[in-house]
Amino acid sequence: MPPRARMLYSILSLVFLLAAAMPLVRELSRRSDIWWTPQTMLVPLAQSKDRIEIYARGKPLDALLEAGQLQTSQAGGSNTLAASDIGLGFNNWDHVRVERMPMLLLDAAACGVLACLFLLMVAGRITYREERAA
Repeated sequence: MPPRARMLYSILSLVFLLAAAMPLVRELSRRSDIWWTPQTMLVPLAQSKDRIEIYARGKPLDALLEAGQLQTSQAGGSNTLAASDIGLGFNNWDHVRVERMPMLLLDAAACGVLACLFLLMVAGRITYREERAA
């Protein structure tokens, strides 16, 4: 293969390799603690029953709240907690990760193919046949 063509194809394969690797690098370097429910969007205890049940000393939190057995202590005294005082935050990282997995696998496969192509190009293992006159 002529040196100019080899250089051109090597550069092109490197550019495509970097383009395919960028989403992988971005995903692997992303913080995993950003997927928690924001404070302003906490889920009320009544709406979270399908995802979570909270127990304190073997008793459901709902029963303890209804019986008025949960209190908070402050410097001025204590307050009984109500169900409206409880809000739950969920970590949605597992859902986000599952949604992104197919695209990341495709990017990883593209990176592998492009890295092999680049190595073959640099090593000169791809043959080049010159055009023949008809």
